[in-house]
Amino acid sequence: MITATLDTFPLARAFTISRGSKTEARVVTVTVTRGGITGRGESVPYARYGETSDSVLAQIASLPEGITRAALQEALPPGAARNAVDCALWDWEAKSQGSRVWHLAGLPAPRPRITAFTLSLDTPDAMRAQAQENAHRPVLKIKLGTPDDMPRLEAVREGAPSSTILIDANEGWTPEIYTDLAPHLLRLGVALVEQPLPAGADDLLAEIPHPIPICADESAHDRRSLPALRGKYDMVNLKLDKTGGLTEALLMVQESRTAGLPLMVGCMVGTSLAMAPAILPAQGATFTDLDGPLLLARDREPALRYDDEGVHPPEAALWG
Repeated sequence: MITATLDTFPLARAFTISRGSKTEARVVTVTVTRGGITGRGESVPYARYGETSDSVLAQIASLPEGITRAALQEALPPGAARNAVDCALWDWEAKSQGSRVWHLAGLPAPRPRITAFTLSLDTPDAMRAQAQENAHRPVLKIKLGTPDDMPRLEAVREGAPSSTILIDANEGWTPEIYTDLAPHLLRLGVALVEQPLPAGADDLLAEIPHPIPICADESAHDRRSLPALRGKYDMVNLKLDKTGGLTEALLMVQESRTAGLPLMVGCMVGTSLAMAPAILPAQGATFTDLDGPLLLARDREPALRYDDEGVHPPEAALWG
């Protein structure tokens, strides 16, 4: 039996990007129960990709009860619906065999990964305060994407002078804004710029100098999107909600390596259940951004463990 529910988890504070703000994480939880064993998966429907909670729930409801992971890849397109079901099937397979997902996938046991912590878009003073509060974290990712981002970036660097800084512009810049900012980004030690230009309007990235690596996010989905990224991007942000689950994500890890595109493994704002499968493709990634649970006021139980070593692999009771 496959069931799907819409669950809500409040955020610890409002989370803002250039497209808007949210105060809660609305996630789809899928359970697959067969032979008395239950597997679980989670996804986050994302309006940017034409998804709603209702559309994702309808896609899941359309699936036959006994569907396999292999058949699922053809039955649903990449996206949140397939992700939740795919991860639930991986979890069910591991539990039914008394094994762990990484053993089934032929992978070594995962290790903790240092994760970026995301600072919400706000006024420069507020972002400086966020940075000071989190200056102990080795990697900070800051949400930008407006014409007035320079004071925000300066404020974050003042608040967290030792942290590695990643920037996510969420498609909010123009080529002119990026070109003007690039020398300052370099001066302030920014390590990565994520999706500065809108997907579909990013061909100019092939002509603009890249003093700092540029990472594709909204322009990158599954393996089919990789050929169009070469020459424009230096890195790819892999998210399970975009690949449509762990099955495609593991294949994308292999193909991105062949294509010479290093990976950042990221997430939507979700719970530990959504982050747990992503820890596997994150093992070889240049950057890991699996901080969703750190932004919540309340997480699932059991939850992933976060400490100075980073985010730890899940207990079997959570996933996998």
